[in-house]
Amino acid sequence: MPNGADPGSGEKSRRRSGRVHRILLWILGTGVLVLMGLGIAAQIAFDRAEPVLRARVLNTLSTRYDSRIELDNFNVSVLRGFLAEGDGLRLYPKRFATDRPFIAITRFSFRVSWLSLLHTPMHVGQVTVEGMTINIPPKEDRGANPATPPVSAPAPAPSVPAAVPGKSKPPHQPGIDIYVDEVIINNLRLLIGTSKPGKLPLDFEISRIALHSIGPGKPMQFEATLVNPKPIGDIQSTGYFGPFQQESPGDSWVSGSFSFTHADLATFKGIGGMLASTGKYQGPLNHLTVDGQATVPDFRLNTGSHPMMLRTTYHAIVDGMTGDTYLQPVQAQLGHSPFTVTGSIVKVKGNQGELHGHDINLDVVMDKARIEDFLRLAVRTDPPVMNGNLRMKAHIFLPPGDVPVTDKLQLNGSFEVSNGFFSGNNIQDKIDLLSQLGQGHPKDPDFHTNSPQPEPKAPADVRGGFVLANTAMTFSDLDFSVPGAKIEMTGVYTLDGAKFDFHGHAKLDAHPSQMTTGWKSALLKMADPFFAKQGYGTVIPIEVSGTKSDPHFGLDFGHKSGNDKQPR
Repeated sequence: MPNGADPGSGEKSRRRSGRVHRILLWILGTGVLVLMGLGIAAQIAFDRAEPVLRARVLNTLSTRYDSRIELDNFNVSVLRGFLAEGDGLRLYPKRFATDRPFIAITRFSFRVSWLSLLHTPMHVGQVTVEGMTINIPPKEDRGANPATPPVSAPAPAPSVPAAVPGKSKPPHQPGIDIYVDEVIINNLRLLIGTSKPGKLPLDFEISRIALHSIGPGKPMQFEATLVNPKPIGDIQSTGYFGPFQQESPGDSWVSGSFSFTHADLATFKGIGGMLASTGKYQGPLNHLTVDGQATVPDFRLNTGSHPMMLRTTYHAIVDGMTGDTYLQPVQAQLGHSPFTVTGSIVKVKGNQGELHGHDINLDVVMDKARIEDFLRLAVRTDPPVMNGNLRMKAHIFLPPGDVPVTDKLQLNGSFEVSNGFFSGNNIQDKIDLLSQLGQGHPKDPDFHTNSPQPEPKAPADVRGGFVLANTAMTFSDLDFSVPGAKIEMTGVYTLDGAKFDFHGHAKLDAHPSQMTTGWKSALLKMADPFFAKQGYGTVIPIEVSGTKSDPHFGLDFGHKSGNDKQPR
């Protein structure tokens, strides 16, 4: 051996190397067997997971809703993290006498762990639903279905204490194999049927809703985004719903808060402005109490096109099963004018049974309003033709129809304007002149001149009844009073200010001879007895016609008198 090496050392080294190789081969072989076993077990578990999960989904839904369940497709994907997905899920409650599914789901999905399959009930953190329709039939169809034999509902779960860490969990409700923490639903449609004559099914569209603490017999916490069709916008709402009363959905309790911002009122023809509203609600679904506030900083009518600040605080009762709303009341303020509104907003249908719109019936009371605020809103004249204190009681009716609000608005009531003045000198000068003549002061300074007065001298009081229809305001028993004179008229005034047509009588305190001087006064004394009537010195027929910018005042001897109050 070279260098005196031990010939036995090489043999020992080869034997040690052989033992190492054999050990590695045993380890490798064992690992392969283990992997093969795991693969076989995984394949068996996977093959069993899909039917097990499908059965648990169907069993849980059937028990929870006492329903017949249909499911078109269901599959489980291991490659995507044990993702379970289903298509075409439909629930038919056995107590409902209807062929339409109570719940129809386009697609749903959820993730589970291998370990959860070993537990009953199993726990699912979140279920995602894409496309759901909930169809609640009319009350008459929620009874027993004669085509289906009665099925006993599962016994309620016994009252047990909550689970304590480290100890066994309490028994679950029989038939409930899955418990879910959260359900996310995208594109939900809620249809609530009705058999009442003249009523239409209520149709809600909810773009997204998250339901938390899902469990039988418990209220669900929710976060929802509702699509509001008119005015267009999204309503954000959070609160609690349930427990859901399947046989009487209207008795299901709901409470929460909401916000509605950037709602464009231009959705309604004839009006405009951006609405923002917040509030709270609570009560059974068919009798919700709603309290909130709304503001429209640029509220306007197309007839006036003058943006006005509108603020409201409202208390309302809403029937969530029909959508009908009852205002009880609304405290509102337009500009500097407060007023109160009560009334109802009720759905109506067309001749073919389709949704035709809403009947809006409102009663308005104003005690401390200003006439210029409402003239500025409704009439294009700027500044408003008149200002003064306003008191009014009126009934508003707004029928459905795809026409501007101002074209279909119907209004009737009575009003009183006190201490009123006209903004245009052309009108106010004539009012001042009427007051001077009525008081028998023909020689007052600036008489017979067209120069404007520094301050209006003749405050006017106006009162009467009115009816608004087809954008025209018809006045009955209109009384116009200034110091020394009273005018009683009937007539029509269009909201665009393009037409004045009033006829009536002017009643002045002074006699004709007291309205002039000199020889004219002496001559008119002989005629004084012919004009004196009803305790006034002078009573003459008059007319006011023309337009807002060019009114004409004159005598009206050719117009019919007596009880005929219709303008010619």
